[in-house]
Amino acid sequence: MLKGTDVTVDPKAAIPQPAQDETLLRVLRAGVCETDLQLIQGYMGFQGVLGHEFVGIAQSGRFAGRRVVGEINCHCRKCDYCRDGLGNHCPHRTVLGILQHDGAFADYVAVPDHNLHAIPDSVSTDEAVFTEPLAAAFRITDQLDISRGQRIVVLGDGRLGNLCAQVLHAASGNVTVVGKHVEKLAILEELGIDTRLLDDARPDRTTEIVVDCTGSATGLPTALRFVRPRGTIVLKTTVAGEQTLALAQIVIDEITVVGSRCGPFARAVAALEARSIAVSPLISARYGLDDAIAALAQAQTSGTLKVLLDCD
Repeated sequence: MLKGTDVTVDPKAAIPQPAQDETLLRVLRAGVCETDLQLIQGYMGFQGVLGHEFVGIAQSGRFAGRRVVGEINCHCRKCDYCRDGLGNHCPHRTVLGILQHDGAFADYVAVPDHNLHAIPDSVSTDEAVFTEPLAAAFRITDQLDISRGQRIVVLGDGRLGNLCAQVLHAASGNVTVVGKHVEKLAILEELGIDTRLLDDARPDRTTEIVVDCTGSATGLPTALRFVRPRGTIVLKTTVAGEQTLALAQIVIDEITVVGSRCGPFARAVAALEARSIAVSPLISARYGLDDAIAALAQAQTSGTLKVLLDCD
């Protein structure tokens, strides 16, 4: 149990009993996400086992014995939302490690069979852990029509900011990442992506698309300093607690604000297989499952990118 919360990391938990449409997975590897850190602070009021970025071995079903990853939204597949292709917004859904469904910071996790995607042999288990956040990055290209040369600013040099920057750079070739950490920005520069330290950035309100990956309540106000009139802000940040913001600029400048969450797993797996997105440089540390509390603490320290849990 994490002090002051109802969130747990439990390597000794009883093996979950899969529901009729679920497959039991033996967890091999899991990743710590910014959302996990917000859940600890009370986001979503979650109670249960954390962990929604993971790779496991299916114990039964169509992928029995194979490494798989799992989409995190467990939808009913019966309601109007699901029938209209909006399963990720199903009002009856549970969400692995986030909403009424135990996650993967454990030895085993139960996941709906239709949520599973097999991992090719050429993709390492460490790399496969990045499927969920990489899919979230690709979600932006589903929502927006990105053209070559289109000017994009990504706010935040952390885990998700890096992946979003790589995906959008491939689409537009004109991405700048604004962050606070020289060492994190250096990883992006090695990939040929332009960077700026926040203190050195000079917002001129000429940017067509601004993506907030800051993980901070300051992200949207900062985005408004960069985006041009009739431009678009994509929100990837979720934070615990209430946020307040004067909305007049959004109205006056006719700014489009797009919420962006989960994305296409198949595209993410294909990108990992094609080596078109570099994820290994993002791994900062790894811990055993018994040391998960220390892993969560490490994930909150400055300069840390992805922390992995070895669950096998």
